[in-house]
Amino acid sequence: MTEITFNYHFDFPDNSKKRFLIKLDAETIEYKSSNNIPPDWTLLGVARCPCCQLELSSQDYCPIAVNIADLVYAFKDTASHRSCRASCISTARICQKETTVQEGLASIMGIIMATSGCPSMSILKPMACFHLPFATVEESMYRSVSAYLLRQYFSHQDGENCDFFMHRIQEHYSEVQQVNEGILKRINMVSKMDADKNAIVTLNALAQILVMEVDEDLDSLKRLFP
Repeated sequence: MTEITFNYHFDFPDNSKKRFLIKLDAETIEYKSSNNIPPDWTLLGVARCPCCQLELSSQDYCPIAVNIADLVYAFKDTASHRSCRASCISTARICQKETTVQEGLASIMGIIMATSGCPSMSILKPMACFHLPFATVEESMYRSVSAYLLRQYFSHQDGENCDFFMHRIQEHYSEVQQVNEGILKRINMVSKMDADKNAIVTLNALAQILVMEVDEDLDSLKRLFP
């Protein structure tokens, strides 16, 4: 298998449809971009995130902005509360939900943002291989913490400094929030309605909740381990 695919379908009550195929390199778990002519609002210097680690030149582009550009244009005139049937079709399974455009977009944007090559979002990339569409807050938190601790286990095996007590996870997710806010600023330059904007707001809220839960010693998950 050379690539991992997630085929997202948005089906609306008026019989209109939108389709998006996400392709990830199976070895690197990197998004395979199909956007050949990036718009100006995707330039790296536009609304650049404070935590950005990429080298800046006049011709460089934000990899996340480039990869979500098609989505932004497709939904720039769509309200976040619009009803739809959102489906995610992968090799492993088909997930389908009667929901709002906002929730469907949050799911698809989450996987693209995690796999676009942004260093600040690399903490999320391992979860992309086991993408869970339309995840709840509790599911997202469980997956995020589990993935973080598994990363520390492998770091320990390699003789690196590890963080089993998650002292540094807030720092990582602070950068995730900065990226979300930077992407939101870019989308505001293009979109008239709020579907894609609120999708980013949803993702940012999840990052904020995770940081708060870590501060509370993950008490909401502790009940799962009696």
